[in-house]
Amino acid sequence: MSRGRRRTVKALIVLGSVLAFLSVFAIWIERQALNTDDWVNTSSRLLQNEKIRTALANYLVDQLYENVDVEEEVESHLPKAIKELAGPIASGARQFAGTGAEKVLETSAMQEAWEDANRVAHEQLLAVLENKKEAVSTANGNVELNVASLITKLADQIGIGKNIAEQLPEDAGHITILHSDELQTAQNIAIAIKGLALILSLLTLLVFGLAIYLAREGRWVTVLFCGVGLIAAGFAVIVARHIAGGIVVDQLVKTESVKPAGEAAWSIGTSLMTSIATTVIVVGVLFAVAGWLASPTKPARSTRRVIAPALERYPAWVYTGLAIVVGIYFISAPSQGLRSFLTALVLTGMAAFGIHELRRQVGEEFPDAQFNDAFGGTRDKVVAAVKGANIGERAAKLRLPEVRRPPAPGAGEESPTAEVPTTEAPTETLRPNGEDDRLARLERLGTLREKGILTDEEFAAEKARILAGK
Repeated sequence: MSRGRRRTVKALIVLGSVLAFLSVFAIWIERQALNTDDWVNTSSRLLQNEKIRTALANYLVDQLYENVDVEEEVESHLPKAIKELAGPIASGARQFAGTGAEKVLETSAMQEAWEDANRVAHEQLLAVLENKKEAVSTANGNVELNVASLITKLADQIGIGKNIAEQLPEDAGHITILHSDELQTAQNIAIAIKGLALILSLLTLLVFGLAIYLAREGRWVTVLFCGVGLIAAGFAVIVARHIAGGIVVDQLVKTESVKPAGEAAWSIGTSLMTSIATTVIVVGVLFAVAGWLASPTKPARSTRRVIAPALERYPAWVYTGLAIVVGIYFISAPSQGLRSFLTALVLTGMAAFGIHELRRQVGEEFPDAQFNDAFGGTRDKVVAAVKGANIGERAAKLRLPEVRRPPAPGAGEESPTAEVPTTEAPTETLRPNGEDDRLARLERLGTLREKGILTDEEFAAEKARILAGK
């Protein structure tokens, strides 16, 4: 590639990584704030947290005692002779209510009431954001979470629940989610969020796709770095969530005793963000694996050799497998509307293009690939490795013992019957079968090298030793 094209590809990878980072936040806000089922699921998990239950229980007790004359209610239930004990009993009942409210909130009835209150409030919020006039709350146009029913249930638990509902003011147990003067701004933000989640998700993949297309010769490197960019974006979101949590809780929660509940609420409320970031990381890993698989490294080439027969002979089965995986995703994954569908469609298209390019590559590298090529070669290597576990010992066995030639009669001063020395340094050696034995040993060395038992250096050393007559 030219220098300008290389710079363009690098810039597109960086841009795609930034867009992936931003898209996680946009998707999280869309799903958490604008999806009722996701919000109800999160609110249920909030109530299951001990710190949040404690804070909510204290809030319910405070609302009960602020809006109902508990002492008077207790007095009305006491016999005339002990009515003067109503005050101490009411104070004790408050202590009991504070410690027992958490247990009450653990019951299925209270949790169902909590879920119902959150579902109604969120549906009302969505209706307001979609500008449905009939959905505007009667409480001055505010969107509110009504937990008055929880206060009534709590009063029943401490024995003063009779007629409590009639005594509670209209605003008791109403937590304002959105003020009427904020509705227009919230509507505009909701519209922007829906558009951003879709645009950023698709734009991320399109930018990466353009970078891969422009790379050409170094396409595998670009695919690899696109994966690295997605992985980095996912981890950056997780780090940003951790940092932002401390800032948000400090700014919104001023009461120190409530801060543990605020931190727990942030952790649970943003857990969906972590889930989305994890999905981005997984997609990045798949990109990185695809880039590695197309690389010229020896392990990648060996892997391509193994899968070459399937890619070349059974492409229909390969693409059918891809279709099955995509089908399972659409069936098992929760539907998130048009954005989820289009994102999955683009990823499927990129995967199909990657398989096409991989088939072309393995077709050029292994035009006559057979299933037995890779596995048969592996089998032969294993067998040869077992047989030649000790290469040094096998090579030593190739060296046959040397035999001293007896001196010729009349040579020097020795007689023909002179004793043959067996330990002195030889003047000349003989080996059985002569040249035939040497050739056999050389052929055996060649076989060991072909099977990978001997390296080229070991082969050369042994060959030189045999040719030297050693």
